[in-house]
Amino acid sequence: MKLRYIGESFGVDSLTNGKIYDAVEEDNDYYRVIDDSGEDYLYSKINPAPLDESSPGGKWEIVEK
Repeated sequence: MKLRYIGESFGVDSLTNGKIYDAVEEDNDYYRVIDDSGEDYLYSKINPAPLDESSPGGKWEIVEK
């Protein structure tokens, strides 16, 4: 699945506004996304944001199922 992150960019190796990411797994609450670090991490489906709350985060737009 391909997802576009829409929102404030955060972290050097996290998520960038407008960038398309590969989601390698999906469950009820999270996507496992290969982020800017090149590693896969869990991000909330509703409001992907850093755990330290340094950014308000954003949302996902499904580009390809």
